This record gives sequence, structure tokens and C-alpha cells, in this order.
Amino acid sequence: MMYADRREAGHTLGKSLDYLRVSEPVVLGLPRGGVPVARSVADDIDGELDVLLVRKLGVPWQPELAFGAIGEGGIRVINDDVVRSARVSDADIAAVEAQEIGELSRRTRFLRRGHPRRALTGRTVIVVDDGMATGATAAAACAVVISHRPRWLVVAVPVASHEAVRRLGRMVDEVVCPFTPGDLGGVGGAYVDFHQLADAEVTDLLE
Repeated sequence: MMYADRREAGHTLGKSLDYLRVSEPVVLGLPRGGVPVARSVADDIDGELDVLLVRKLGVPWQPELAFGAIGEGGIRVINDDVVRSARVSDADIAAVEAQEIGELSRRTRFLRRGHPRRALTGRTVIVVDDGMATGATAAAACAVVISHRPRWLVVAVPVASHEAVRRLGRMVDEVVCPFTPGDLGGVGGAYVDFHQLADAEVTDLLE
């Protein structure tokens, strides 16, 4: 299964999420790649679009492999299995985390531009990304949302590993994912166009 781009993937997700339309959901895109997916989902199911700022903590010598993530509100999630298997030291963790905290602050200022986050308490909330490999970033995002006590929390992604779906399934009310290949080499492999989004593209989609 291949998606032409993130927008098409979002429309595919929108069809699977149409039953949530009546709940007037908040659709949270994870910058950067999750925002165009979330934009299509929100348009298709009449949801309120917002962003949720999180940063993946990547293994220093293999940055695409996440050993954890941080999110708005001081949320921190560590995947102990990855830390052990990749032999990531405490010093490695501290160095990567310090760098990503700075980037998280920068993106928060730039993307929010002083606008408050949408209220999540008592709402149906859909966390959207362009895919999940380890699920660490989505887990951090969900931890942020859970702290706001939503009524119903859904993670929706176009593609994910079986491991990530199982991991997130233990945290949230529902995981929606149309494509879970047996061997997910990388999220980008499910897309024809998987270009790195610039900040300007993200802000345009949010506006």
C-alpha cells in the first residue's frame, strides 16, 4: 500500500474516522509531517485543527530510531527497550534531550505565535501523525493530551509498525491505522512524496 502524499493519506484516514464527526473532535497534528495529514482529516470530518508540539529523542548514531520523546508541558517518555538494545548511555540521553528541548521551545513560539492551545478537557481528541515506527513521539503526544483529561482519545496514522500500534493501544481508547506492514523499514516507504516540510508549509496549513 502506497500513499501519493500526506494529504492523500489524511483523506484515507478521514474515511475511517467519519464516525467521530458527530462528537465535534479536536484534531491534533504532530509537526511537521503530521500537520498535512491532520489538515485533511479535519476538513473531512469537520474537526477543529490544532498542533501538538513534541520532539523525538533519536539515538545519536541512528537519529531516525527514537529512544523517547518530549512534549509540551514538560512531558517526557523514554522507551527502555530501545535504550537497552541500542546501548544509549545516560550521557547520550541528556545531550539529545537538551538539544531537543531547545528546538521544542523554538517551534512552540513559531507555530503557536502566542495563540493558546485548543481546550481538550472533556473533548474527543484525535492525535494524528504521518506514521509510527516505534510510537515514542505519539506516546509523548498522548501523555500531553491525557494530562488534559479528554473524554475520548484516538491515535490515527496512515501507517505504523505492529509494535507501535500495540504500544499506543495500551495508552489510548482507540488506534486507527489502515496499513500495518509486517516489516516497516521506515514510515517514508509508504509514501511516493515524503519531503521534509518547511515551517512555512506547516503554518500555511494551520491558517
